[in-house]
Amino acid sequence: MKTLLLSSFALLCLSLHTDPNSDPALQRGREYSILFLEGKIDQLWELMSKEMRQASGDVNGLKAFQSQVSVQLGKEKRIVSDEARQAGSMTNYSRISRFEKVDIPIAINMNFGQDGTIHGFTLTPVQKAHQTKHLDYRTKTPLRLPFDEEWFIFWGGRSIAENYHAATRDQRFAYDILIMKDGKSHEGDGKKNEDYYCFGKKVFSPGAGVVVAMANDVRDNTPGQLNPAQAMGNHVILDHENGEYSFLAHFKKGSVQVKKGERIESGVFLGQCGNSGNTTEAHIHYHLQTTKDFGNGDGLPIQFLNYTADGKPVKRGEPVKGQTVQPTSPEKD
Repeated sequence: MKTLLLSSFALLCLSLHTDPNSDPALQRGREYSILFLEGKIDQLWELMSKEMRQASGDVNGLKAFQSQVSVQLGKEKRIVSDEARQAGSMTNYSRISRFEKVDIPIAINMNFGQDGTIHGFTLTPVQKAHQTKHLDYRTKTPLRLPFDEEWFIFWGGRSIAENYHAATRDQRFAYDILIMKDGKSHEGDGKKNEDYYCFGKKVFSPGAGVVVAMANDVRDNTPGQLNPAQAMGNHVILDHENGEYSFLAHFKKGSVQVKKGERIESGVFLGQCGNSGNTTEAHIHYHLQTTKDFGNGDGLPIQFLNYTADGKPVKRGEPVKGQTVQPTSPEKD
């Protein structure tokens, strides 16, 4: 089944979907899926963005892939579920179906803009959350949210539905966090990084520690494009000196203010939120793990102290997808 992972078409690292279903968007997603499943690839090709076409090479590559899928999966027997969710100018359509020749459900995900142009397309076996021995782990480091204003939990939680990172070992409990206003992550057409509400916002150290790695010279992507070769982009990795390591990624180029080897306290200004690395729009990526090596370690649950979630005070907790959160000062005795 690994051959079904269409990495060349998976152009969205951050798949935007937060709002309830929109009927026109749902219908559009269904129509696009049917075009692919029925082999109407010339029509689907005309709907793809320039970046999608460049990534795939030519229409014959997409035709070959559709033919391979048809042979391996057979016909679609039943739609288990489908939905369309929207945030900003992007809509994500997700369709989970059963097919004739395989025993596991298959997920079709498409991301398209308001004009109907397809910016992302994946077809993969439905994933399960990574099995981990750390489900009952209690965070040792006193952690604060790494910002001061109200931010939105775009991906966060322990299930795949809440958090696509949950399928991976090292990012099992990771967060993607940005700023939303009136259901949008940006103003204007979202074509410039400066359109995004969180771009350039200050990011702070979530806890005390030693800077064991950092990068500061990776260019910021044009929104909608990715840089998988430098997945973390500009970043900071902190050793909390208790077996916990914080990873903060996607800083704005040139904004990181700390140096490798520097010992810092909680709440120190690290840099500005950016759009560098394997990401399509500005946001903060944050996760906690057992080693300092990116991609090689066990992800750990992250319990933040003293914040509000949707306006309600939380002394210690794990924010989840869809919540608006903001740090607060701890109560004084």
